[in-house]
Amino acid sequence: MERCDFCELPIGGGCACSLVREDRGASGSGAASTSKSVPFPNGTILISPRGIAHRPGCMHQSDSEIKAPLWGWITAPDPQLWRRLSAGSPARATHGNTERVATRRCQSCDA
Repeated sequence: MERCDFCELPIGGGCACSLVREDRGASGSGAASTSKSVPFPNGTILISPRGIAHRPGCMHQSDSEIKAPLWGWITAPDPQLWRRLSAGSPARATHGNTERVATRRCQSCDA
């Protein structure tokens, strides 16, 4: 059974991250082909101005408004980074505003 890169739960069997994958195009390029465009590659960690990590497609964020200089992001994070993310194990953005540091995960994205 295929497991999620973020949460390691089975896709379709407990992994809520798979909801983002359903909006992906069949090309595998990471770009959405639906009207709900997700401009970030699958697996990206988005970092808000408040230091909260989100996933693309977060229900309470508009992906079209996520851009530098307000936001930063990590496009190819270590698959375990999402679970390690905390005040004791922060993550610094590698793209966008690289001064952004996430110290906690969005509760909606983490569910």
